[in-house]
Amino acid sequence: MSKEGAVRDAFNEAVQELAMAQSNPRTWLSWVVYLLARLEEQATTASTSGHDSYMEMLAALQDSIRNRTSTGGWN
Repeated sequence: MSKEGAVRDAFNEAVQELAMAQSNPRTWLSWVVYLLARLEEQATTASTSGHDSYMEMLAALQDSIRNRTSTGGWN
C-alpha cells in the first residue's frame, strides 16, 4: 500500500470512530479545528515557508467550502 493510501485509510478509520462517538455533525467542528491546528504546527516546524504554504491551503479550503455550500459538491 502506498503512503497516501495508508494515510487515507487512517483518516477513514478516524472519521468512522468520530461519527460513532459523536453522531451530531455540529459537534465535529472542534475536531476539524483540532486537526487544522495540528497540521499548522507541522507546517510551521517543517520549514520557514511552511506557514505561508499552510495559509495558502487555508484560503483554498475556504474556496472549497464556499463551493460545497453553493453547489453541493466537493470539487
